Amino acid sequence: MRTFFLLVFLFVTTLNINAQNAGGKAKITGRVTDAVSKQPVDYATVSIFKQGSASPFNGLSTDPKGDFSLNNIPAGDYRLTIDFLGYKKHVVEHVIVGNGGTVALGIVALEPIQNQLKGVEIVAKAPVIENRIDKMVYNAQNDLTAQSGAAIDVLKKVPQVTVDIDGNVELQGNANIRFLINGKPSSIFGASLADALQAIPGSQIKSIEVITSPGAKYDAAGTGGIINIILKDSKVQGINGSVNLTAGTRQENGSFNLNARKGNFGVNAFFSGNAQLNTTVLTTNNRSSADGQGNITRLFQKGSSDSKRSGYQSGLSLNWDITPKDVLTAAVGFDHFGNHNNGLTNQQESITDASSNLITNLLSLRNSDSRFNAYATDYSLAYKKNFKKEGQSLEVLFTSSYSKNTAKYSQTQDYLNNDRETTGIRGNNPGNDRETNISIDYTHPITKSFTIEGGAKAVIENLTNTTVTDTLLSGNYVNNAEQTYGFNYKRNIYAGYLSVSTSLFNNFLDVKAGLRSEYTTTKSNLAGVLIPGYNTFAPSAVISHKLSPTQSIKLSYSYRIERPDYGEINPFFNISDPKNISTGNPNLKPEKSNTFELGYNKSFDGGANIYVGSFYRHNTDDIQQYTTRYDLLTINGKDYTNVLLNQRANLGTQATLGGNIFASVPVTKKLNLRTNIFLAQRSNKAPGLDSIKAFQYRFNLNASYQFPGNFMAEAFGNYNSSSRTLQGTRPHFFFYTMAVRKQFWDKKASIGLVANNAFSQYINQESTTKGPGFNQASIRQLPFRSFGITLSYKFGKLEFSKDKEKDGHDEGGNNMPSEPSGR
Repeated sequence: MRTFFLLVFLFVTTLNINAQNAGGKAKITGRVTDAVSKQPVDYATVSIFKQGSASPFNGLSTDPKGDFSLNNIPAGDYRLTIDFLGYKKHVVEHVIVGNGGTVALGIVALEPIQNQLKGVEIVAKAPVIENRIDKMVYNAQNDLTAQSGAAIDVLKKVPQVTVDIDGNVELQGNANIRFLINGKPSSIFGASLADALQAIPGSQIKSIEVITSPGAKYDAAGTGGIINIILKDSKVQGINGSVNLTAGTRQENGSFNLNARKGNFGVNAFFSGNAQLNTTVLTTNNRSSADGQGNITRLFQKGSSDSKRSGYQSGLSLNWDITPKDVLTAAVGFDHFGNHNNGLTNQQESITDASSNLITNLLSLRNSDSRFNAYATDYSLAYKKNFKKEGQSLEVLFTSSYSKNTAKYSQTQDYLNNDRETTGIRGNNPGNDRETNISIDYTHPITKSFTIEGGAKAVIENLTNTTVTDTLLSGNYVNNAEQTYGFNYKRNIYAGYLSVSTSLFNNFLDVKAGLRSEYTTTKSNLAGVLIPGYNTFAPSAVISHKLSPTQSIKLSYSYRIERPDYGEINPFFNISDPKNISTGNPNLKPEKSNTFELGYNKSFDGGANIYVGSFYRHNTDDIQQYTTRYDLLTINGKDYTNVLLNQRANLGTQATLGGNIFASVPVTKKLNLRTNIFLAQRSNKAPGLDSIKAFQYRFNLNASYQFPGNFMAEAFGNYNSSSRTLQGTRPHFFFYTMAVRKQFWDKKASIGLVANNAFSQYINQESTTKGPGFNQASIRQLPFRSFGITLSYKFGKLEFSKDKEKDGHDEGGNNMPSEPSGR
């Protein structure tokens, strides 16, 4: 806390210093029109350069009237450029700015390009990383090595995000993240996050938005923040599309996109699929436990497991500009993913007394099989109304997501050194998850520098599933009635919010603050599960200041909660390994979090960029995985001996102080280096458990080089440190990727080669778990090495015209959905 308040003090001091030096700044104004029709050109890009510099230090887009105003410009000699698709770039040399006042350029006429463009793609290439006031954006489509894998591989390169080898994602060291697709929720994430992220090919991802301190407009769910995956889309006139294919030794994926737009109506369709080929993982577990009477039980397990993953995504969206100010969008999507694991494990379980005398020594062979499948259908209908007053808008959104999930397992144990009968069990857990969201958002600018936003939202979620368990008796499976039951879980959330945005002290500070209220009701049909309704007030605020046209600083605060999801509350017992059983906890309470952030960003003339941020987060009712050992565990009438039971629980408090450093440096015109460093000090305090302090860090480096002839090479390496948990340690890991790509046919086609961990077959993960009466050491060997080839082709005819781009679209014409009422 002392460190945090010191940072706040430095921030306030910096504001005072800059307030004293803020005088003397000027502004540049003008209006952009079509040289032929004399009509205003809205959303033209205006950029300002220092003389001799190749990179702009400030810029904006023209408003619906074609007007622009560049503020807080220091005295100097500048070059101004104005650009828009379908027009020749207009350059104004030697714009002389004095101390204070206004430089009025008047009307700037853009000349239309008369020649029709056929078979040519024009792309305004954004930087790989964009740091905005409320989010950080990773533009995956501009990253070579990200295109060959799945979404989980793309996330490994996103600043502030950590992904372990098993696909578990953390944002600023917190795993409780709200995931969205195109700004909308999907029930597919509630079934199995790691599998869902494995099913989205990287070639289908346009960008990933990271929002660590969401405002009042967003749902309060997700103490770690929000990750929004933006899929590729287009609003360019004409018919165009792309095909991407990757074939490899470990995983394969492909995607197809088709866009068609004529006038004010557009259609987008896509299909993408991903498959992880059979992978054999080697595991070793060594456990020692005491029963309190001097007897020591040792369990040694060594085996291998074959695993496969596959999935697909498909979608169709329709966009209709009813009028220049009324837009209707409808979309439907069909998604699927699944995994299959089967393996053999040799087991030795021995018991010795206090004098080290052997009491029993049991050898067995366990054969296990588990499968998981999820199918989801997502619907959405959105309407946006822009009023005559600039910035005034109304948005209404309806989304419905339905998923059907099935988890199955079976296991048998053959005993090798006695005549015990083969034992076994199998379980089947089909379930449905339906979630409906209805929201309305209204934005009203009172003045040019003061805006009010408000809205309401209802979330209706209904989980139903059935557990059927059979026990192997005398060679036949017989239904176990005590482990066969149904589970229904209903949760409704009713929310409202109000926020204001304003500029203070003559545009010296930009401030956005708001309050969100969410009332949650929960019902379950399980005996003993009673969760009363509760209300959550979630305040948020962000203060930002431009120290200069190329650097800014911001301070933010947010209050958030984490409601347990489908997998955490489902009481289904997975007994595929009778010595390591896992289940959900329907009595989980929501986790609550207060987060403070301080960030600084600076860009340089040569194109370099650096971001330095720090944060402090304090969680109560912290949700953590907890492992308990039982000499004898009875589950619905069935006894299991020497068992570790794994489930989530609310375990006290967690406080994290951390920082993130991101830098992108163009060493030469052809060589670019990019790095991201994450560090965090975490402390956990849980009643009945030891308090721990743990330090963890992540470091990665990306290097890209542009050779002549449209040939590019890239390399990426990532290291994640090990860290302590409440009950042991998590493993460290290191991986690296190398890729080359050649573009041809006027950059419409490309071919690439990709290699992951080319010089090492396995990633070895060593972890420990301990608790009252037991210690366990585990080693997992994951085959991570792979080689692949990627093919890409873009087709179609593009027609450019000065159609008005609506709010919510980026400069390239792609959908940039905001999240009404915080989905």
